[in-house]
Amino acid sequence: MSSSQIDHLLEETRRFAPSAEFAAGAVATAALYEQAAADREGFWAEQARALHWHTPFTEVLDWSNPPFARWFGDGELNVAYNCLDRHVEAGRGGRVALLWEGEPGDERAVTYAELADEVKRVANVLTGLGVAAGDRVAIYLPMIPEAVAAMLACARIGAIHSVVFGGFSADSLRARIDDAGAKVVITADGGYRKGKVSPLKPAVDLALGERPGLGAQQTVEHVLVVRRGGNDVEWNDGRDLWWHDVVPQASAEHEAAAFPAEHPLFILYTSGTTGTPKGILHTSGGYLTQAAFTNRIVHDLHPETDVYWCTADIGWITGHSYVVYGPLANGATQVLYEGTPDTPHPGRWWEIVQKYGVTILYTAPTAIRSFMKIGRKVPRRFDLTSLRVLGSVGEPINPEAWMWYRRIIGGKTAPIVDTWWQTETGAIMVSALPGITETKPGSAQVPLPGISIDVVDEDGAHVGNGNGGLLVITEPWPSMLRGIWGDPERFVATYWEKFQRLGYYFAGDGARLDQDGDVWFLGRVDDVMNVSGHRLSTTEIESALVAHEAVAEAAVVGASDETTGQAVVAFVIVKESYLAEHSPEGLAGALRLWVGEQIGPIARPRDVYIVGELPKTRSGKIMRRLLRDVAEGRDVGDTTTLADAAVMNVISAQVH
Repeated sequence: MSSSQIDHLLEETRRFAPSAEFAAGAVATAALYEQAAADREGFWAEQARALHWHTPFTEVLDWSNPPFARWFGDGELNVAYNCLDRHVEAGRGGRVALLWEGEPGDERAVTYAELADEVKRVANVLTGLGVAAGDRVAIYLPMIPEAVAAMLACARIGAIHSVVFGGFSADSLRARIDDAGAKVVITADGGYRKGKVSPLKPAVDLALGERPGLGAQQTVEHVLVVRRGGNDVEWNDGRDLWWHDVVPQASAEHEAAAFPAEHPLFILYTSGTTGTPKGILHTSGGYLTQAAFTNRIVHDLHPETDVYWCTADIGWITGHSYVVYGPLANGATQVLYEGTPDTPHPGRWWEIVQKYGVTILYTAPTAIRSFMKIGRKVPRRFDLTSLRVLGSVGEPINPEAWMWYRRIIGGKTAPIVDTWWQTETGAIMVSALPGITETKPGSAQVPLPGISIDVVDEDGAHVGNGNGGLLVITEPWPSMLRGIWGDPERFVATYWEKFQRLGYYFAGDGARLDQDGDVWFLGRVDDVMNVSGHRLSTTEIESALVAHEAVAEAAVVGASDETTGQAVVAFVIVKESYLAEHSPEGLAGALRLWVGEQIGPIARPRDVYIVGELPKTRSGKIMRRLLRDVAEGRDVGDTTTLADAAVMNVISAQVH
């Protein structure tokens, strides 16, 4: 067995074919796969022509200098024009673009015409502040309509935006401002989170303040501040401007200039577990083409009738592609929610679904498992019958969480699309297509039309159906990253060096192909454990644990072990209904036996710890490296990106 071969432990045999009624009205067709296979570049050219091009392209792909791709290179377009003006000019300006819900319960419905008006004014303000095409603007905002307007205003004038998630610290913000060389920062006094105002402007002031040996931050000339939280802020008269003072006064006349398809659109920093954050660079034409196309076919988006809701924050790539650029390019009506799923009550999301008649819901497995922990009684208080498509994004979804999502949220009828992609890929790469694919709980299933994926061993050889290995992308794709900001060598070394001879992009994820050739993701290769010579995926053991009726969520890590090399250590959240009736010790023992029965003695955890929470980033990703620190008895590492840093203190106390 090659060193990259990952043992496959779980079998999932449940299948769900699309209903004839759904298939008849689906946006996607099986013919898309045939068209893409027959002429991949021609297929992507056809998708690109769904956009408005100021200068039509004649060249589709230039791959003469790999891995630096150029898509639609001689074409020109304006991304903001595609998201706003063309809908207004087509008579759809009265359609609601954003159904915004603030955490305290305030609300706004913003039409395409109103959003276009705001974006033009912000564009004029930025131009007046000296921002030109190619300049960088840092955006550090809560989930409010002004955040969407700020991103689109940058796109409109050709400025490159760098959105920094509002949960990041002043140090994290500073590092991103410095690396991008931002000229302007757009922020708010604060935003609502868990019933309180989370201050943002003070973090900006700290990020731009004096530093030992460096003085004040030099590149930022102005800070534009939205009043949202009503909290007190310090003011720098020469630098700071209130949004409400300057944006309404600005002209709403603004012509969208055309920019080359390869003009940079945004930098988005990935907060890696080690080293400095990587500034992932995306450009305009190819990115918008794939974001709009995938939003349309994967979410089965009918803009005239659907109410779409992607729950991601704009600080992450999912918020860029499936809150801002994809849905608005398609003319969709969507929900934008500021707060957390459990504030002011645990049914807040389902209340919003009922209130706005949401038809498409796209969210993270970690959110689904959090709802499982609370129990089905909460969502069942609300009318969720409007939901017709459910989506999952961010990490592999356990089959039992998939089934819960289908039964309790989707009423046993809504198809589920389990999507795989990354900040680096820019848009969805692997997913079922609703109305076309017979879905399998826990599997992302098939590469989308026009996408070329393989699972290979260390030498780049195809592993074959029934086997696991390393996921690679074998052909360039339109929304692919164009580099790491300011560091082309790191771009090549990080993503292309491993299979440079073959020209493959290595995603860093493990996957297996089932007997049908469908893709099952096994998590990051870094998270694969080596137990007594067997390479085991943490994802499959977590799935086995979540399949137990008592378990809502689980995280598994490999910890050093003198006997087996690595041992399986599990951290488990138990459903509230089970906690009152069973002792933690009894549950832990039962779960060890359960895993052994489900997938074999080799996978049986050495230790099972019953915990109240798991360490998660604000985007919902579990930080397994911190759990590995605890399992191996080390001091816990950097916790600055956690949603709640105190969680690790509680877990450490429970373990030790």
